[in-house]
Amino acid sequence: MTGSDREQLASMAGKARDAMGVEALDVLADRGYFSGEEILACEAMGVTPYVPKPLTSGAKAAGRFGKQDFVYQPDQDVYRCPAGALLPRHMTTVEKGMTLHRYWDRASCTGCALKPKCTPAVERRITRWEHEAVIDALQTRMDLAPRAMRIRRRLVEHPFGTIKAWMGQTHFLMKRLPNVKTEISLHILAYNIKRMMAVLGTQPLMKAIRA
Repeated sequence: MTGSDREQLASMAGKARDAMGVEALDVLADRGYFSGEEILACEAMGVTPYVPKPLTSGAKAAGRFGKQDFVYQPDQDVYRCPAGALLPRHMTTVEKGMTLHRYWDRASCTGCALKPKCTPAVERRITRWEHEAVIDALQTRMDLAPRAMRIRRRLVEHPFGTIKAWMGQTHFLMKRLPNVKTEISLHILAYNIKRMMAVLGTQPLMKAIRA
C-alpha cells in the first residue's frame, strides 16, 4: 500500500484496460496522479492519459513568469522567453534517474525590462525532461478537451460522496488496516450491487449472476 497516487497511474490504467478487454483506452485522472514517468509508461502501453498538471510553480506563486510562459521550439531546441529572447541548451544532467536539459541565456537576461517579473537570479534557467514531448502532447490534449475534468468529477466523485454518506459521521467503525480494508471493501461491494440494480434492474442482474 502506498500513500500517494503519483506512481499508480500506469498500473491502474493497465488494469482497467485489461478488465475492459481493449487495446487502447483514454484515462481521466486528477492532478494527484500527475507524473512524467507514469504518463510516458501509459503511452507506451496504448493508454492516452488526461491529467492536469499540479500548480506548484514557485515563480508563478510569487507573481513571476512560470515555465508555461516559456515556449519550447523543437526545430531549434530552444525556449522562447516572454520577452522574445531564445534560450539555448547549455547542459544536461541526470537527477533521480531522469535526464534533464537546462536552457538559459545570460546575455539576454542582462538588462531585460521584464527581468523583475521573471527571476531574481542572474539569469532565468528552464529545465526540460528528455521525454517532455509527452507532457507537451498531454497539455495540448487537455487544452482541446476543457470538459475532461468535469466529466471525471461527474463519473468518479459522486460514488465516494454516496459511500461516505452511507458510512455516517463516524465513517470507519473498525480499527487496524486489515479490518478497515475489509470494511471499505464491503461498502464498495454494496454500492456496486445497488448501482447495477439501478442500471440493469433486479431481474436482468439476477439472470447475469446465474449465467
